[in-house]
Amino acid sequence: MDIDEYQKEAADTDQFPGVGAKGIYIPLFGLIGEIGSLITNFKKRLRDKDAYKDFTPQIKEEMGDVLWYLANLATKFDLSLSEIARFNLDKTTAHWPNGGLTKDDYKLYDGEYRLDEQLPREFCMKFTEKSVGSLGRVMVSINGEKVGDTLSDNAYDDDGYRFHDVFHLAYASILGWSPVLRRMLNCKRKSNPTIDEVEDGARAAFTEELIALYVYTYAARHSFMENITEIDYEVLRTIRNLVSGYEVRNRTSYEWKIAIIKAYDIFRELRKNRGGVVSVNLSLRDIRYEAAY
Repeated sequence: MDIDEYQKEAADTDQFPGVGAKGIYIPLFGLIGEIGSLITNFKKRLRDKDAYKDFTPQIKEEMGDVLWYLANLATKFDLSLSEIARFNLDKTTAHWPNGGLTKDDYKLYDGEYRLDEQLPREFCMKFTEKSVGSLGRVMVSINGEKVGDTLSDNAYDDDGYRFHDVFHLAYASILGWSPVLRRMLNCKRKSNPTIDEVEDGARAAFTEELIALYVYTYAARHSFMENITEIDYEVLRTIRNLVSGYEVRNRTSYEWKIAIIKAYDIFRELRKNRGGVVSVNLSLRDIRYEAAY
């Protein structure tokens, strides 16, 4: 049966049509009640095992009732079940893709620009920590040349944030996006004034720094992502909302998850070893901690 056809026929059996109090609360409470009944049947199955002979027909009935109430609420909010189903599949596929992190049909945002306006496809960045008084400061360099500013934690406690440039490296390597790294490496796309202003400008760089700090506060509460393979979906959704106005908006929550987890794998190594060398390969979507120096 077509799911939208079901929704239409289900609406014909609605005893409280409209979006008044009864029209909304009755199906909403009914949905809650049927989910409770569904859970009760699973409890009986766990308790009685194969002795509970009515398990399959009972859950079939309860799931049907859940579906009716869902269809009823969808109708009253001018949504179609097929629209809801499609949205849900798109969301879950973006978060748990079958193929993992693919390199097929993966295009970098600056592929059509001059080489001097492209993020370098392959390079190594060295993180060197030095103590200045009681503070740790980190300088990053490529081929012996300093890149960007020397960073401290800018915090009361030693929290390792001075190594946070690795987050920008991870965004570049996995997502092909980092306005901050473009600024550091002087490869902004100035041949296109609009792209230079919007995608590579100060606001985009601020957004990236905001994401780095936002994720850091989350990671700090979760042992800096050690032995963690998933990230709260609300965190990923917030990130994607923040970048909705930029080219990176087409990267999925799964790609952001991989970029963040890889970034913190390396962050922990940098912090433990007080520096080291990080290799980046944008074409292979790869970032690695190579060695302590």
